[in-house]
Amino acid sequence: MTFEEMAWDFAEVFGDLNTDEINEVLAKNVPYASLEFFNKYASDFGQAADIDSETSRRLPNLMLIGYLLRVLEERLQPNEKL
Repeated sequence: MTFEEMAWDFAEVFGDLNTDEINEVLAKNVPYASLEFFNKYASDFGQAADIDSETSRRLPNLMLIGYLLRVLEERLQPNEKL
């Protein structure tokens, strides 16, 4: 499976989840400190880059999706022994 295929599958599955299910996915896969970091970093970045407020509010979600895709990608890779 390519990264692009995985991303499309992820988006399809994630789009079918209700709010409670999304919260469960987040609670099981994303440390709370990471969620706080995404919010703070995106806010600071949005202000520094003079990004409009509507777009800026979406930045933490984009970071979170990228993080979840990376977690999924790592879990799908076969264990490599060094």
